[in-house]
Amino acid sequence: MKTDFDVFVIGGGINGCGIARDAAGRGLKVGLAEMNDLAWATSSASTKLFHGGLRYLEFFEFGLVRKALIEREVLLRNMPHISWPMRFVLPYHPDMRFESDTPTSKLLTKVMPWMKGRRPAWLIRLGLFLYDNLGGRQILPGTWTVDLTTKPVGKPLKNKFRRAYEYSDCWIEDSRLVVLNARDAEERGAKIMTRTKVVSATRAGDHWEIVTEAADEQTTYTARALVNAGGPWVENVVREVARLNTSESVRLVRGSHIVTKKLFDHDKSYFFQGEDGRIIFAIPYETDFTLIGTTDAEHEDLQEKPIATEEEQDYLCAFASQYFDKPVTRDDVVWTYSGVRPLYDDGAKSATAATRDYVLSLDDNGAPLLNIFGGKITTYRKLAENALKKLTPLIGGDAPWTDRAPLPGGDFPVSQRDRLVRDLQAAYPFLTEAWALRLIKGYGTDALNILGTAKSAADLGTDFGATLTEAEVTWLMKKEYARTAEDIVWRRSKLGLRLTTDQIAALDAHMGA
Repeated sequence: MKTDFDVFVIGGGINGCGIARDAAGRGLKVGLAEMNDLAWATSSASTKLFHGGLRYLEFFEFGLVRKALIEREVLLRNMPHISWPMRFVLPYHPDMRFESDTPTSKLLTKVMPWMKGRRPAWLIRLGLFLYDNLGGRQILPGTWTVDLTTKPVGKPLKNKFRRAYEYSDCWIEDSRLVVLNARDAEERGAKIMTRTKVVSATRAGDHWEIVTEAADEQTTYTARALVNAGGPWVENVVREVARLNTSESVRLVRGSHIVTKKLFDHDKSYFFQGEDGRIIFAIPYETDFTLIGTTDAEHEDLQEKPIATEEEQDYLCAFASQYFDKPVTRDDVVWTYSGVRPLYDDGAKSATAATRDYVLSLDDNGAPLLNIFGGKITTYRKLAENALKKLTPLIGGDAPWTDRAPLPGGDFPVSQRDRLVRDLQAAYPFLTEAWALRLIKGYGTDALNILGTAKSAADLGTDFGATLTEAEVTWLMKKEYARTAEDIVWRRSKLGLRLTTDQIAALDAHMGA
């Protein structure tokens, strides 16, 4: 039977959009439905890092860390506008401890009981040596030791921290990553449907019949294979949409973050280890702010919107205050966000210990159904590639291709971002440096397409504030699936930190006109 699609993807988060892009680039007919905006849930609520997961070494997750470290530089090459290298400072103090139930903690307790759970400096250095070398690092610099008593990174910290280790990871604009994958998928022939809910999916012989609903109108599509990338809703899709049974499940873990007024004046991030064994990051954010996170808390009810609770905010403030000389208080917090991570339920005792690796579960009892459990943002491209590895023997498709394919706007070398900013200012002299940098970091070489033939700021149409113009809004609506002001100011950008309530309302009215 001739079907509408070869592959139909449920879910417009990073896994769904990554799979749609990979499949479309292999010559397959692809449809994707997302019940809300792209990156509406978990994929816009991360800590914004491409990282190997340094702390996962404590759980002996060497394979997961190696995969993530290798992938980190592949992604950096393919999206140098929305991802960039970042240095992390890990202060050391003898009182630092392991979480008590990690494999490393249990081993150290046996062989070095006198340490009473504390992390010896040599063990941290060994972990960082592995982190530097497990992934065949080529672009990013390695680890070195820092004297906190003389270096600027030591100035914001308490005097008891005298030594630190500095290592590399990468920043990523998470929700823009999702949108650019969707854009690229569409440019390769995929049909991307946002604000479109899949209400049922039924096997009909050798294909699926999928009923979607958008604006109170139902449409039926057919597809040879179905991919369930529902994230936190993956089980609901199996049980309620496809009406199938499964023994596999997800563990819902809430990760909350706080954004504060700027806490330090340099461009490096901090990796803080608590006396309870947990870790948090403190990261320069949107030039004038600091991002602190994350928590790991069980989230029982999907009907309950994840928020950073007062207890979680207090916890993050208190944790950071163990390191910063000036205490971090709730008065410093300007914004919070929280997301639910759908971790594969491996039976771990705690949310922190649950695996961050993914599981691809193929049900080929009839038309194929591939269920995606877990995953992390750093390995999304490999997850998509492995998903297609399971599907292509059943439905066809070309060879893998995404490892050397830049995302839209990312067709320039990692080292050339600052040059692009200068070139953009030269071409459009009315741009300030901050404005030009924001455009390059958001759109890369596509910034030229947004600005077009403009000779002045007035040529870009209505000024909505904080350098957001009508020309950019039009681009976001036509090219990047934005429908509301919230889509633009919190997912396509973070201009919500700078715009007033009235300015956001004016933007919403313009978009709805």
